[in-house]
Amino acid sequence: MTKLRISTIPDSRPVKLTIELPAEIHRDLLLYAELVSGSAGEAADAIPDAARLVPLMVGRFMETDRAFQKQRRGRKPALAGRMTGVGD
Repeated sequence: MTKLRISTIPDSRPVKLTIELPAEIHRDLLLYAELVSGSAGEAADAIPDAARLVPLMVGRFMETDRAFQKQRRGRKPALAGRMTGVGD
């Protein structure tokens, strides 16, 4: 049988985190969600869930942090081989 390059499917299930935000950041997050939806001044139920923005914001922050990206390229995560299944 041919050995496949990908032997396992990586775990791509979301990981739930519970965090506490300062009130000012929470207010700004709600405002950001309102502005993203283009619903400024509309009913609160028309505004998307602000929590859905957090993963996008954190991801974008890490993508644009040059120091983080430089450090990331220089090291391999401990689970990298197990998560990708490449080379197994």
